[in-house]
Amino acid sequence: MAACYVGAEAAHGPGPWPLLASLPVGRIARGWHLATVSLRVVRSDASLSVLVMLGGVASAATALAFLVPAAVAYSIEEKWLAGAIAVVGVYLATLVATYFAVALAAAAAEVLDGRGATVSGGTAVASARLGAIAGWALVLTTVNLVLQALRSRAGILGNLLLGAATVAWGLATFLVVPVVALEGLGPLAALDRSATLFRQRFGEQLVGTASIGVLFAVLGTLPAVALISLGLASGSTALAIALVVVGVLVAVAAGVLGSAARAVFSVALYRYASGSGGTGPFTDGDLESAVARKGGYAV
Repeated sequence: MAACYVGAEAAHGPGPWPLLASLPVGRIARGWHLATVSLRVVRSDASLSVLVMLGGVASAATALAFLVPAAVAYSIEEKWLAGAIAVVGVYLATLVATYFAVALAAAAAEVLDGRGATVSGGTAVASARLGAIAGWALVLTTVNLVLQALRSRAGILGNLLLGAATVAWGLATFLVVPVVALEGLGPLAALDRSATLFRQRFGEQLVGTASIGVLFAVLGTLPAVALISLGLASGSTALAIALVVVGVLVAVAAGVLGSAARAVFSVALYRYASGSGGTGPFTDGDLESAVARKGGYAV
């Protein structure tokens, strides 16, 4: 059952974080704190991790169901057919992934409110938003394919500009999934709402989401690589297989927890940006310093 987080850390106040977050080391420490708070929420309710796993398996299966036939078509010189099948597969895989992302955001909101979330409850919300999810998946697929096509033809300067555009797109769309899940807006309205909230409330760089990625890379990817490397260098087939299996499981577990933690953080940030203040174990001070602005201070 989810723990009741409401007001759990209000007595601590923002403390020295706004000042510390103006320094590079302070930003890293602050982001690390946000990542660990998000992880604590994830650990309180197993349904969040289950939704991540279901989404990963379902989207991967969908992609494979189309990309394998696309590869076969390409191998027999049916390039246009292969391209069409691949595009449809990418769209449907994106649709499935977005469906479970919306379900995860809805479940995360329940947990942050101190209620027990369920897989069926999260998917019920996503099913009610299916039209918006399908539209947003189409937007994502189109933008990603266009960026990829431009990147393959761009030079050094072009790739730098495209990199900046990709970052800007990521920031503008960071709150789209919570907006769809919790407000039920359509794809374009959700994009406008996300971009407006972020532009009005925050700056240019999300400290929390980057540090969540770093945290789970350190706790998952590096140990997994070390285990796999030790297994391959051991000279023992049995030991190599065992260490590779353990390494893969560690990497998968880290990916699942990281995805769930990012979902929790995005819901908390959305609520703060929309005027609800701190939510669950996240204080106002936590969320104020979740981004860094040009002025040098995270606010």
